[in-house]
Amino acid sequence: MADTPAGRQVLGEADIARSLTRIAHEIIERNEGGDNVVLLGIPTRGTPLANRLGDILRELGENVGVGAIDTVPYRDDLHRHPTMTIGRTTLPDGGIDDTTVVLVDDVLFSGRTIRAALEAIADLGRPAKVQLAVLIDRGHRELPIRPDFVGKNLPTSRSEQVKVLLKEIDGEDTVNIAGGEK
Repeated sequence: MADTPAGRQVLGEADIARSLTRIAHEIIERNEGGDNVVLLGIPTRGTPLANRLGDILRELGENVGVGAIDTVPYRDDLHRHPTMTIGRTTLPDGGIDDTTVVLVDDVLFSGRTIRAALEAIADLGRPAKVQLAVLIDRGHRELPIRPDFVGKNLPTSRSEQVKVLLKEIDGEDTVNIAGGEK
């Protein structure tokens, strides 16, 4: 893929769409359909990804709920990022009790955001199980957290940054790697 001012492009629009379609099919297979599945996007870019996955699953005939879960109040690094804005948690009608919750995020790195999301879920209800879908898994976990569904495994160095841009927020769909050694 090409180098851009934002770094080296590793996924384009078609690649992202293909990854989300594959993840949607895997969610159906793993959960014997999607009728008891709730997708919860983690802001900022996990929320539009959850909405897209929900659209794909509905096109495939599955009845899924879609919402968003704010993790900011549960973060263990607020002292490092004191200006994080508290977002909004929205749940589908019926909540999350006894459902399969699929957390959706753009990039899995240290695992700390997912830990915070798990704590938030515990305050919202009691799902039957929780799964994790990410567009990019870049490694470097600090916690024992593993995704169930991955769009692309993207080994990176700690000095590199993975930038996910989505049409809903950024006006384009692309994944770039910036920084690191050339």
